[in-house]
Amino acid sequence: MNNRKTLLYTVIAALVVLAGLTPLAAQASTVTPNDAGRVGQAGGEPTPAADPARAAFDVARDALEEAKGLDLSLVTAWAYEEAEWLGGIDDCRVVLDGEQPRQIYFGWRFVIQPLFSQARYEVRTSFNRELVAVCDEVTVDLLAGQTGGGGAAAPAPVTGSAVAGSFELGGQVVGLYPGTRTALQTAKMKWVKMQLQAGQDGSGLIAEAHGAGFKILFSVLGDKNQVMNPAYHDTYAAQVAALAAAGADAIEIWNEMNIDREWPAGQISGANYVPLLQKSYNAIKAANSNTLVITGALAPTGFFGAAGCTAQGCNDDAYTAQMAAAGAGNYADCVGVHYNEGIVSPTQSSGDPRDSYPTRYFSTMISRALAGMGRPACITEIGYLSPEGYGPLPGGFAWAADTSVQEQATWLAQAAVQAAQSGRVRLMIVFNVDFTHYGADPQAGYAIIRADGSCPACAALAGVQ
Repeated sequence: MNNRKTLLYTVIAALVVLAGLTPLAAQASTVTPNDAGRVGQAGGEPTPAADPARAAFDVARDALEEAKGLDLSLVTAWAYEEAEWLGGIDDCRVVLDGEQPRQIYFGWRFVIQPLFSQARYEVRTSFNRELVAVCDEVTVDLLAGQTGGGGAAAPAPVTGSAVAGSFELGGQVVGLYPGTRTALQTAKMKWVKMQLQAGQDGSGLIAEAHGAGFKILFSVLGDKNQVMNPAYHDTYAAQVAALAAAGADAIEIWNEMNIDREWPAGQISGANYVPLLQKSYNAIKAANSNTLVITGALAPTGFFGAAGCTAQGCNDDAYTAQMAAAGAGNYADCVGVHYNEGIVSPTQSSGDPRDSYPTRYFSTMISRALAGMGRPACITEIGYLSPEGYGPLPGGFAWAADTSVQEQATWLAQAAVQAAQSGRVRLMIVFNVDFTHYGADPQAGYAIIRADGSCPACAALAGVQ
C-alpha cells in the first residue's frame, strides 16, 4: 500500500451482485475487505492481489487527494459497490473541452468521508484500476444512514465545551521541538509537562516553555532508597522549591508512590508519603506562592487484593484513604490523577469487556482519586493507547489492540469536556504528545502525534475549546 497509514475506521461494504448486465439490489453490510475489522493494526494490511476492492480504494483515494487537495491519510468512513454506469464512468463529472468520455460502463464506486468532515466524495474506478473518475457530486450515497462497520461503531460525536472555570489543558512532551509546538498550539493546549529527577536544573526548560507561551508542570522523582529518611525530605523540598523560585507553574510531588517501583517495599503507605508532601508544599509556597502543588498521582490498581495493601504496594483507593487521614489535603492545591487504561469512551461507566473495576472508567477513576481529599483533581496523565501505524502491542498491553486513532482523538476530547464541566478538575495533561519509543513500553502508541506525523487528537481537542 506504498506505506500509507490509512485508517479504515468504519468500512461499510455494499456489494452489488452482477447477473449478466443487470445489477441486483444492494444490501448494506458490515463486512470489510479481507474481513480485517481494523485494518492497519495487528495482522497487517491485505495485499492488492488478495483484495482487489482494497487496491481499487487506494487508487480512488490517491486520485481524490490530488483532485481536491485533501489529506486522506485518515478517513472517517468509506463504502464501495460494484456498479454499472449507463452513461459511462465519466457521467458524474463535467468533461473538459477536448476530452472524450471514456466508454467504461462497469467498475467500482467508492464513497469516501474524510476525518473530521461531513463532506462525502464519490470516486469511480475500472475493475483493472487503470481508469479513475473523481465525480463532481455523490450520485449514490453508500454511507447514508450508516454509523459504522468493521466490527465496531464509530465514536459518538463530541459535544459540549471544555471552556469552564479555571480548567486548562496541556500535554506531556519529550521537548519543545517545532513539530511538538505546532501540535500543542493546534490543540490549544496551555501547559506542558516534563519529568525531572530531584536536583535537576529546570530553569532552561522553564524559560523555553514561557518563551513559547506555555505554562510548565514538573513531575519530580526522587531517590526511593532515601525517601524514608526525614533529612532527605528536607533535601527534596529544597530542590523542588528551587524549581518554584525559577518560575515553575506547577510541581507534582513524586509519582506512583503506591507501588514498589517508586517507593521502598514494606514502607508503602499514604501516611509515610504525607511528611514529604508537607515539607515540599511549605518550601514551594515560600519560594513562589503561585506555583501549584500537586500530590503524586497514584498507579490505578486493584492488584493488591481485598486487604488493599501488601509489602509490594497498595491499591490506589486504600492509599488515597491513608493520605486523606494523614491530612494530605492541607498540603496540596490539587490531587494528582493518572488514567491510561481506558478502552471505552469516558462518557461510559460500564461496558468495558475486561471487567467493571472502577479504574477502567474515567468518571469513577476521578471520584476514586478525590475521595476524602477535599481538593480538585489535576490529571497529570491521561492517555488512550492505540497501535495504529506501529504494529502489534506487547502482551501486557494487548487490551488496547482494538483502539483506533480516531477513538483516541474522540475520547480525549470527550474527557476534556467532561473534566471541565464536572467542576472537579483543574488541569488535564494528555499523555503524551511526542514520544516515539514503541517497545516493551509502547509509549508512542499513546502519542497524539502519530507515526505518520498526523495529529487527529489535536483537531479534536481544539474543537472543544
